[in-house]
Amino acid sequence: MYCATISADVISYTSLHKSEKRKLEQSVHQLIDELEKLYKKENFFGRLLQGDYIEFAMNTPTPSLRIALILKAFVKSLSFDADKKDKLRLRYFNEHGIRLAIAVAPLETFNPQEGIIDGEAIYLSGRTIKNFSTSNKQKIVIKNTMYFCSSNEKIRNEFDIILSLLDTIFTRFSAKQSEVIYFKLLGLSEKEIASKLHKYQSTISQHSTAAGWLSIEKAVNYFENYFQHAH
Repeated sequence: MYCATISADVISYTSLHKSEKRKLEQSVHQLIDELEKLYKKENFFGRLLQGDYIEFAMNTPTPSLRIALILKAFVKSLSFDADKKDKLRLRYFNEHGIRLAIAVAPLETFNPQEGIIDGEAIYLSGRTIKNFSTSNKQKIVIKNTMYFCSSNEKIRNEFDIILSLLDTIFTRFSAKQSEVIYFKLLGLSEKEIASKLHKYQSTISQHSTAAGWLSIEKAVNYFENYFQHAH
């Protein structure tokens, strides 16, 4: 039986001030708490390690793309000001937020209560992220920030292209657009988002359209339908 894992690392984490790192870590912990409530049935488990490395696991692949994009949009919405020496590295953080890999494969051991994730899925996603990590590197080269891994070649070929296209779309988001897409992925209506952000609904609609929400929604729905029918 296939499970899903998401491994992610924060891009240019070292370029953030200490206070920004704490804000980021606190925000990610809050997001994990929210996702654990929303995806209780899927046995969702998440953790933040070493301040800039994130691991998620769930007992079904179905919600994994939506959850990965929620994480991506959430971190990108936390854009920080480039008022420091290393402006280039901070620009990479504001543009990309995080690098992530989704893996759909078996897990030999998955015990959220004990915090144990072991098996092919977590090895695949973790190895992919470590291969592209920017931690402590003098020179950063960023070509892609979202990857799809699976031991099943058919599944891998099916979704690797979709992740690449979504990667391109997400890179273009502003922090405000990222915030709107984050709430849309959580299932909020534009009216609810406008109320939450104290904005006009027309403003939310403009951000949503400019960010390419219709294409994102189609991709997520296709992914979820695929795995719902695969089991």
